[in-house]
Amino acid sequence: MKIKVGIIFGGNSVEHEVSIITAVQAMSFLDKEKYEAVPIYITKEGTWYTSPLLKDMESFKNLDMISSIAKEVCLIKKNNEFVLQKVSGLFKGVVDTIDVAIPIVHGKGVEDGSLAGYLELVGIPYAGPSMLGAAIGQDKVVQKQLLAAAGINVPKYVWFYDNEYQTDEKRIIKEIEKLHYPVIVKPARLGSSIGITVAKNEQELKDSIEEAITYDAKIVVEEVIQDLQEIDCAVLGNHELQTVGELGEVATSNDFLTFEDKYLGDGTKNKVKTPAKTSGKVSTNGFHIPAKLSKALETEIKETSIQAFKLLNLSGVTRFDYLVDKKNKKVYLNEPNTIPGCLAFFFFKPVGKTYTMLLDEMITTAIKDYKNEQKRTTRFDSNILSTYNGSKGSKKMGID
Repeated sequence: MKIKVGIIFGGNSVEHEVSIITAVQAMSFLDKEKYEAVPIYITKEGTWYTSPLLKDMESFKNLDMISSIAKEVCLIKKNNEFVLQKVSGLFKGVVDTIDVAIPIVHGKGVEDGSLAGYLELVGIPYAGPSMLGAAIGQDKVVQKQLLAAAGINVPKYVWFYDNEYQTDEKRIIKEIEKLHYPVIVKPARLGSSIGITVAKNEQELKDSIEEAITYDAKIVVEEVIQDLQEIDCAVLGNHELQTVGELGEVATSNDFLTFEDKYLGDGTKNKVKTPAKTSGKVSTNGFHIPAKLSKALETEIKETSIQAFKLLNLSGVTRFDYLVDKKNKKVYLNEPNTIPGCLAFFFFKPVGKTYTMLLDEMITTAIKDYKNEQKRTTRFDSNILSTYNGSKGSKKMGID
């Protein structure tokens, strides 16, 4: 019997369409002999749908038509099964069941631990970062604080909330200018390079901050590393075992790897068609694989990636983005991407893992971790409430 894998994607995020591309691609590479893909699409309004038709990119050309080709469902545990139950109509029967889930979501509202937390509450095994790991991975400020505390180099930065900027703009601008121009301005809890700009003077800085605030209330401004080489390192596994992929070097004519570089292929000389309008394939034109690095820097990046993977409570596939000062040969960990676009499969191909093998390993790890957790003590059989008698009984229970 095939294992039924719920591929969960979409959600209320500015990276909604990117999630669709990654999910459809992953479903096409799933081993059909071992697994049955069950697409679970979350609309921008938070409604969940399922249908075999959602495995095809053609179904997403008009998002308003999803309700006419798929059934609205909710994911619950029922009779020891994880079921997709119909939520509308007179009879709310079971539409489908799944054995394990792979969240393939990007951005705030889904990738930030929200979805992982729900899956943990339901109790279903799932591949990818834990609720804690996902939350840390989404917040560029918190992750920098943790990485720095562990002795991992991160770029110098200043962070603040939008209300602080609105009430004390001069002070914040003054703090940022200590980093020296140019600086890079980012929404603290977004991904896919959305809302990111480089500011070369005070006016550009103010404009960049205003742009970032339209996406997030929390903003981070980082120094720009000079004589820069951008390197990506992908890690597959869990806290017990990690596999590091081949290193990739970012190739773009822009100041940083843009949304277009990652998903539309417009930032490089080799342009490709928009994937949302074609086959759902994600461009890898933004990378040179393998990266041209000394053996010492390659080793440092790979070892740091494993350290950070475990430190940040990650699992599944994470892509770590590095900034390398070529002149001083200094490595900075910029940020982790806990559910990277196209699951960073192309970094693993040179080390002998196909996309199909990568997905298989993610699912196997998720089920193994789930079974291990089932062996742990999570509750006590004694019912302490049986002796509770309101406020009169509180003293007997040792409660003041």
